[in-house]
Amino acid sequence: MSDSSFDIVSKLDRQEVDNALNQAAKEVANRFDFRNVDAGIKWSGETIEIQANSEERANAVLEVLRDKLVKRGISLKSIDPSEPKASGKLHKVSVALKEGISQENAKKIGKIIRDEGPKGVKAQIQGEELRVSSKKKDDLQAIITLLKDQDLDVALQFVNYR
Repeated sequence: MSDSSFDIVSKLDRQEVDNALNQAAKEVANRFDFRNVDAGIKWSGETIEIQANSEERANAVLEVLRDKLVKRGISLKSIDPSEPKASGKLHKVSVALKEGISQENAKKIGKIIRDEGPKGVKAQIQGEELRVSSKKKDDLQAIITLLKDQDLDVALQFVNYR
């Protein structure tokens, strides 16, 4: 009997991120507490740019974005906001999007699988993802449950389960 396997990846649905950004921009444009504070949110290449006339307002716009991302099912672990920086009269926050599993995190996940997972489960690092394989499908289910319970600093998805 052949091994069953699945891949562990960290990917973003760009369309959902774009939808969340558009919803946040609409809310910022319409909310009373954001009037006359030059608050805005938009794409800037591969990052999201937030601006407002004070640090507190910039952080409030960031909270609106976080709320919209969560409602669209995107993990907050996949964004990396910078500290607000003064730029002329405005304060800007740049939000980077994180995709892929770094080598360091992949090794950490592999170690968790080896140490705490069932025997006979193999994890291989393949670029920015991990392939987990085992003879028993129940062991793979146990690995998924184990990793969901861990507090890792990356958003994980489990794909190609076969």
